[in-house]
Amino acid sequence: MSAPTMKRVVVTGMGALTPLGLSAQESFDSALAGRSGIAPITLFDASQFDVKFAGEVKNFSADTYIPKKEQKKMDRFLHLGLSATAQAVKDCGIEWSEELKDRTGVFLGVGMGGLPLIEETHETLRTRGPGRISPFFIPQVIANMAAGHVSINYGFRGPNYSITSACASGSHAIGEAMRYIQLGLMDVMVAGGAESTVSPLGIGGFAAMKALSTRNEAPEKASRPWDKDRDGFVLAEAAGTLILEEYEHAKKRGARIYGELTGYGASSDASHMTNPAPKGAGAQTAMRLALQSARLNAADIGYVNAHGTSTPAGDQAETDAIKGIFGSEAAKVWVSSTKSMTGHALGAAGAIESVFSLLALHTGKVPPTINLENPSPECDLDYVPHTAREKNLKAVMNNSFGFGGTNASLIFSRI
Repeated sequence: MSAPTMKRVVVTGMGALTPLGLSAQESFDSALAGRSGIAPITLFDASQFDVKFAGEVKNFSADTYIPKKEQKKMDRFLHLGLSATAQAVKDCGIEWSEELKDRTGVFLGVGMGGLPLIEETHETLRTRGPGRISPFFIPQVIANMAAGHVSINYGFRGPNYSITSACASGSHAIGEAMRYIQLGLMDVMVAGGAESTVSPLGIGGFAAMKALSTRNEAPEKASRPWDKDRDGFVLAEAAGTLILEEYEHAKKRGARIYGELTGYGASSDASHMTNPAPKGAGAQTAMRLALQSARLNAADIGYVNAHGTSTPAGDQAETDAIKGIFGSEAAKVWVSSTKSMTGHALGAAGAIESVFSLLALHTGKVPPTINLENPSPECDLDYVPHTAREKNLKAVMNNSFGFGGTNASLIFSRI
């Protein structure tokens, strides 16, 4: 029995809310300009914390996208996820028939869910008793409601669920959604990620691990991937959504196509709960599988949007992994970390970085790595320091890795 012909998957819409802007384009423009979205925390009083800064989505109001009555049923990560999705749905221009709604699914990755509201509700329980817990509490905070609310809001009756794989959640959601279209199970998939854990436990927990930068005197310089003086990542919040569509379906309606999702690789380090495997072995596997599924060679990749968190171990492991996969081509490929500007948005990171990757492919403009003032000797690739560049790109790769040794790589190609 012959294998089924795999259908092609293209991206026809996108939306994003990040520390760099309230839309995909605004965020990308800020990244190209090398602006930092890192600043002192405003979402809670961080004066007693060792880390007092983060990447917050500034000037965000859910009123633009969600009725006030419905907002009360959701924590902030749901506000961000629904808002980014509303942008993407508008951007793609699809007119959904009832038949198409049956063939549209939703996968949104979420790493931690409604942590701020869990903290707030615990305080309510402690000080006012169980009778004052909101009846909406559970659906306000559980991770799968990011996809659930989108499905309910638009009437999409295909599969909807959250993929939770720490900092790879958004990329895994996009990759798994791709499979549904490739196999002919769905015509359209809404895919991405949402996260908002800039909260006392979020900041305090990562700080207790010594995972966060403590550069309180200069927050905008705290995220510095591959720099010798890097001292940890910067926690951020964000949401990003892509509309994935079967190519013939998109072509038939004359859709504007940002790029084709051609490759997806997923792997496990099977090594350590927080540290990457030596030489980035698991990351190499994910990248290799992505290239194989895209039927591309390493030389075809002109730009890698790296995981690039600004941690000593992670940055070194990813550099080693890129060298292991790209070999003699490693010195030629442009590699940058947009986390140097956004911070690390955990479960949403792979989603917003897919937006950046696609817009780089679509426009030929590659965002830089800022704050790379004193590169580590062992980190010696071309990290596009300080200033954006232009290049005609055939294909780009987006890497996402997470605690638990989980890895995902995506490849977007020009049509």
